[in-house]
Amino acid sequence: MPRPVTLFTGQWADLPLAQLAPLAKSMGYDGLELACWGDHFNVQEALSSPQYVKDKHALLAQHGLQCFAIGNHLVGQAVCDLIDERHQSILPPHVWGDGEPEGVRQRAAAELADTARAAAKFGVKTVTGFTGSSVWHSIYAFPPTTQAYWDKGFADFAKRFGPILDVFEQHDINFALEVHPTEIAFDIASAERAIAAVGGNKRFGFNYDPSHLAYQGVDYVKFIRQFAGRIYNAHMKDVWWGKGDGTVGVFGGHTSFGDARRNWDFRSVGRGMIDFESIIVALNDIGYQGPLSVEWEDSRMDRVHGATESAAFCKRLDFKPAAGAFDAVFARDKQA
Repeated sequence: MPRPVTLFTGQWADLPLAQLAPLAKSMGYDGLELACWGDHFNVQEALSSPQYVKDKHALLAQHGLQCFAIGNHLVGQAVCDLIDERHQSILPPHVWGDGEPEGVRQRAAAELADTARAAAKFGVKTVTGFTGSSVWHSIYAFPPTTQAYWDKGFADFAKRFGPILDVFEQHDINFALEVHPTEIAFDIASAERAIAAVGGNKRFGFNYDPSHLAYQGVDYVKFIRQFAGRIYNAHMKDVWWGKGDGTVGVFGGHTSFGDARRNWDFRSVGRGMIDFESIIVALNDIGYQGPLSVEWEDSRMDRVHGATESAAFCKRLDFKPAAGAFDAVFARDKQA
């Protein structure tokens, strides 16, 4: 059968899961990728209460929904980041603490490791998320930036994520980084460097999302083939680029999403410029059997309308891989 189509709940955290679950089913989804914010999935409650885990499963089952991954992007962002006041608004209070940067990073690392433990208790094999980066601010190489400077950033990532990945290994869980500007990996070259930094650790892979690659000019289909064995989850998210009025470039011009001057912006799935047909072919070619998880972000469209059409688009587009070569039946011994 074609892959299940799920909805990432991160952009719906204003709705309690008891309200979102029936809505997601009515919009056409087969499951949810639960975000670790709002009331959708609480890592510490999952660790401390078997009843909490049972209740989450019961709620999903009540509405005919499955769960293949949980996402802890917000906490993951703080593991390697240069911490500032923006992080306080996205982190759980017990992770933010007193806001002292190194303490925040260490508590975020502990919480991400706990996310692997919680995922194991919940019965999913994948945690999607971010890493943050101590060198993202140096993305443009001025003042002049040496490779040694960037090497220190990848070494910091390895130092902080090595112990986290050890916990993922202990619990047979994969960490799927959403390759994304502001993370340690934001394109193919930096993704290769991140893998090397953690010694090729098999627990470190990717939550494939073409929208973050395309507007940068990165070949988002090549990404699938380049990292065939490390695509642990796939987000379906669309984007258009080159549509602004020439006022704002690819770096965003300090404008907000939805500003008509922007060079790029996220779009409802199927309404942007991503070639999803080629993505499905490539995912089939590498044997990816996980969900197609819609991460819906379109500043100009009602989200229920957009998420509904996105589910239908993905289901219409997806198809089961061929069982064999189409010309195999030319041989006489294969004919009826």
